[in-house]
Amino acid sequence: MKILPNTTTQAAPAIAAAKQAKLVQAAQQFEAMLLQQMLKPMRSGQDSWGGDGGGSLDSSGNSGSSDSSMDTISSFGTEAVATAISKGGGFGIAKQVIRQVTLEHQRNTEKEATGY
Repeated sequence: MKILPNTTTQAAPAIAAAKQAKLVQAAQQFEAMLLQQMLKPMRSGQDSWGGDGGGSLDSSGNSGSSDSSMDTISSFGTEAVATAISKGGGFGIAKQVIRQVTLEHQRNTEKEATGY
């Protein structure tokens, strides 16, 4: 008879590391979304292409497709800047989220262990 090692104790550190990585990624995404919302007003004025940022209307009163494409490009740029700031440490929001979620998880684990 062959006795297999307990795989749950061996897999526990790997599972914990995977959960921690997911937590870090989610916290960074959260901070990036907040930063993106903070950066949006900065691009609402004059855009870098020389326009007034308000979007010009064509003869039928609709904004041109080039304006919407510029908005899309600008939005992607804002998102990229916000993500880069967050991954580089940002304002520390992601660290606080990670700290708080980890603390709450530890509290819940202790409650389950003690039965309270």
